[in-house]
Amino acid sequence: MDAIGSFLGFLLAILAWMIVARALLSWFPDTRNNQWVQILVQITDPILLPISRIVPRLGAFDFSPMIAILVLFTLARALGSPI
Repeated sequence: MDAIGSFLGFLLAILAWMIVARALLSWFPDTRNNQWVQILVQITDPILLPISRIVPRLGAFDFSPMIAILVLFTLARALGSPI
């Protein structure tokens, strides 16, 4: 069971890093039409959209990626992920 928990924690950490990448790529408008960025958006949207509905934007700042990253890394660490 420990190996399964570590693997799930690893997957959650990878998802958190994908959200970090998406947040950083949002600063570069030229990347929106890139195929890899579109795949990244499709993978991370199921996590970010529900949080965006709950947490309001403050002007131009969207804090949903930060909240998702904190939650995912906390869950990953709780499951025993080495990341």
